[in-house]
This record gives sequence, C-alpha cells and structure tokens, in this order.
Amino acid sequence: MSKMLFLEPVCLVSSHDPSGVEIEYLDQALVFLRNWPGARRGPVYDAAYNACTAARDGNLGVEEARKSLSGFARIMGILRPSVRPAPAAVSSERIARAG
Repeated sequence: MSKMLFLEPVCLVSSHDPSGVEIEYLDQALVFLRNWPGARRGPVYDAAYNACTAARDGNLGVEEARKSLSGFARIMGILRPSVRPAPAAVSSERIARAG
C-alpha cells in the first residue's frame, strides 16, 4: 500500500515541539491523533479522527481528512501556517518521495 500523501502538509506546534512538526501523510495524522491526550478530546477531535480513519479505509478523500485535521488543529490553537512554497511548486517533488 502506498503512503497517502496530503497535497499540503498540516503544520502543528505544541509545548513539546514549539518549532513545529509537519504532518505530510495520512498515517502521520493518525499517529498524532491517537497520541492526543484523552482529556483534551471532544467532538472536533472525533470529527478529525473519524475523517482520517475513513480516508484510510477508502471511504473519504485524503484531502478531506487533511482539511478536518487542519480544522482540528486551528480550533485547538496548534496550527502553524506552512512555511513551504505553494503546493504546485513542490507537488512533483513530494509525489516522487511518496512512491
């Protein structure tokens, strides 16, 4: 199974990693969400997690899952704007790495 690459990474910051981390693949998003503290989970977390698992299972598009993860991160205050060039400028390089 090939990795499910997001067209644009979701950049996250936390108290553990203030420099940020870029979530580029669906499997990275699922690991991040599984490690999210149980006490901080709620409906927005559930929506993001359900979107990512649905995309993994082929029932939702990967980009819809990315948008859900991004929305979760924005609401939780951990979304950092991407410092990368626009997706069109890096898409062929990133697709080649995903293969």
